[in-house]
Order: sequence, then structure tokens, then C-alpha cells
Amino acid sequence: MKITVNGEPREVSAGLTAAQLVDLLELGGRRLAMEINREILPRSQYSGHALREGDHIEIVQAIGGG
Repeated sequence: MKITVNGEPREVSAGLTAAQLVDLLELGGRRLAMEINREILPRSQYSGHALREGDHIEIVQAIGGG
């Protein structure tokens, strides 16, 4: 199925969850926020949220500094 991640089109397996997308993008263990179709998805819901054809996903990472 086709989705858009941070403005880039991607082809992924049907039924992919938000958690699996994080792993696919090698972002596991990082502090990040995910927005799907302009709605923030709480991290506690990543594993239970199946992505759908045409979803627009924005992922931002927290970067510390000082």
C-alpha cells in the first residue's frame, strides 16, 4: 500500500502498524512524535494502530542540546 512519510511516498505492506513503521525506518528506541493525517498518535497506541492506504505521516525526533 502507498503512504507518505515526511513528504516522501513509500510503498509498505498492508496492515503495517505505526510501531512496525518505526522499526522499518530504524527509529526504534529514539524519542519521537508521530502525526498521522494531522492527528498526533500517542506512543502507547503505536502497536495497535494499523496504517491505511493514503495515510500522510509526519515523524519528528527530539534532539537534545545545550
